[in-house]
Amino acid sequence: MGLFLWFLYWSYVLSWLVNNLMALNHTPEGRGEAPPPQSKEQLMNSNLPDTVPGRLWTSRLYETEHDLQQMQGLLMEARSRTNDWRYFHVGEMLFRFFIVTCHLNPKEFVRLWHEEQGRLVAYAILGEDPSFECQVLPEYEWSGIEAEAMAWAETRVAELREHDAKQWGGHFVSGARQDDAKRIAFLEQHGFRYSGKFAEVNMLRSLDEPIPETTVPPGFQVRALAEAGDTSNRAAAHREVWLPWTDGNVSDDDYVRFMRLPGYHRELDVVAVAPDGDIAAFMNGWIDPLNRIGDLGEVGARPAYRRQGLTRAVLLEGLRRLKARGMDRACVSTGVSNTPALCLYESVGFRIVNKYLDYVKTE
Repeated sequence: MGLFLWFLYWSYVLSWLVNNLMALNHTPEGRGEAPPPQSKEQLMNSNLPDTVPGRLWTSRLYETEHDLQQMQGLLMEARSRTNDWRYFHVGEMLFRFFIVTCHLNPKEFVRLWHEEQGRLVAYAILGEDPSFECQVLPEYEWSGIEAEAMAWAETRVAELREHDAKQWGGHFVSGARQDDAKRIAFLEQHGFRYSGKFAEVNMLRSLDEPIPETTVPPGFQVRALAEAGDTSNRAAAHREVWLPWTDGNVSDDDYVRFMRLPGYHRELDVVAVAPDGDIAAFMNGWIDPLNRIGDLGEVGARPAYRRQGLTRAVLLEGLRRLKARGMDRACVSTGVSNTPALCLYESVGFRIVNKYLDYVKTE
C-alpha cells in the first residue's frame, strides 16, 4: 500500500504541474504568496465571496473511490507545501469519511471542487452531528470555495432538520487550529463561536528517538489484527470504548468496509489480545509517505482492561511499525481535558505542538 500511495501522490503532482502550465495565463497575480498581516476585520472581509473576480472551479458531489484517492493526494500535497498542522492527516480524513459511510451516503454528504482542467482543489464533508469540514489547496484558499462549501452545508442541514429534527437538530459544529486566523475569522463570520467542550491538543513525536520496550501481563500478546477471525472482536472493542459518541456507532460489517479503505494497513491495526482471545486495547495507524508522518488514529482500551499497561503497549508497537514503514515522526490528538491520555502520550515521548479549537453555531 505504501507504493500505491507514492504512485497516487506523484500522479497527482504531475497532473498539477501540467494543469498549471496550461492555465498559466488564467492564474491571478500573487496567488499562493503569503499575505501581509491583517486585522481581524480585514481577515473576515477577505473571506467574502464577492471579492472573487470569477469562478475558477466547478463543483459536484462525491462519486467513486477515485475521488477518495484524490482527496488523499490533495492533503499530502497541501501538507508538503505548508506544515504538519494546517491540513488534516490523511488518516484523520479517512476515518471521518468512514464514519460518513457508516450512517450516511457519501454521494450526498461529500462535495468536491475541481479547477477547469479537472484537478481536485477542495473538498467538504458534512457529518451527522452535524459537523462541517473543508480543505482547500493553498493557492485556492479564500477565493470563494470555503463560502460556497459553507452555503452548501448550511442549506443541506436546514433541509435535513425539516425532515428529521431529532437526528439533525443538534448544534452545527466545525473547528480550526489555534494558529489559523483566517479560518477562525471565517467561522465567526458565519455565526460560529468557540466552545471549548471538544477542543483537542495536537501532539508530535520524533521517531528518531528511541522507542521503549514494553511488557504486558502474562498471557497477553500485542500483534496486528488477524486477516480472519478478529473483525467482530475488533469492532466490539471499538464500540465499547467510543459509544455513545457518533464515532463509536460502528457495526461488524462497517469495520469490514473500513479495512477496505485505500490507505488502511492491517499491520498498523495493532491490538492487545487477552488470554481468552478478547481484544483488550487497540491503535490504528495511518501513513503519509510523502511527508513521512504517521498518525495514531483511534486509540483505546476496554474498561475491564485499563490500568494494565496495554494501551501503552499498543502505542509503542504502533510507533515501531510506523518507523519500519519509513515515517520519521508520528502525531496524535486528544481532548484538552483528557488528562489520562495526555499523561500517557507524554510518557512515550509526545509533546503538544498545536491545538484544535471547536466552534459551534447555536442558531
